[in-house]
Amino acid sequence: MSLAGKKIVIIGGTSGIGFAVARQAAAAGAHVVVASSSQDRVDAATKRLGGPAEGRRLDVADGDAIAAFFEQVGEFDHLVYTAGESLLIKSLVDTTPQEARAVFERRFWGAFLSAKYAAPRLRDGGSITFSSGVLAVRPLSGTALTAGITGGVEALSRALAVELAPLRVNVVQPGVIRTELWDGSVPDPEAFLRDAGSELLTRRVGTAEEAAAAYLFVLANAYVTGTTLAVDGGAALV
Repeated sequence: MSLAGKKIVIIGGTSGIGFAVARQAAAAGAHVVVASSSQDRVDAATKRLGGPAEGRRLDVADGDAIAAFFEQVGEFDHLVYTAGESLLIKSLVDTTPQEARAVFERRFWGAFLSAKYAAPRLRDGGSITFSSGVLAVRPLSGTALTAGITGGVEALSRALAVELAPLRVNVVQPGVIRTELWDGSVPDPEAFLRDAGSELLTRRVGTAEEAAAAYLFVLANAYVTGTTLAVDGGAALV
């Protein structure tokens, strides 16, 4: 169950939960490859990670770029997909088709294509871990698009766990986690996080490190597949 010596690719691994996964995996002795659409974020993340970490620029809205990325990466052990821009919180009638497609491209289609091109390069005992969110089971007004995409990712994960077996496929379902994601999603991030935390069973929102620990669990445990692991402070119950 050790990750030492394993090569782990983390798409979206330069910030937020993805970077926390990269940092914890590197601390566990893994060789990490982080990818992001911003070269500046890639450079900053690899510098912070140090050691044998690699960084590559990747636009997950570009299917050809995803194919080329995995060709360059070669064989590896685990894929983690945490990529996604700020959440689009907007009513259905006000959401334009262009906005909806842009979010879908990165959060669902990018995940699908990453799995497609990664699977043939994953070594025996390898795995794919997607990211969804508590909105898949507890949607709020204005989150129809995100709820639909996260629910789709969870269904995709289960289907691929069956199709790609014995390759393992799982999904982590974070609740509200304190990351920079909220900076572009809500007008007052600090007030939002404080209010959201007060309504949870834990009486606070989660940290990126707490969420990342869930990813490392499903990466390392060779008997876990087809699973959605919630890290939500009890959000699904309140």
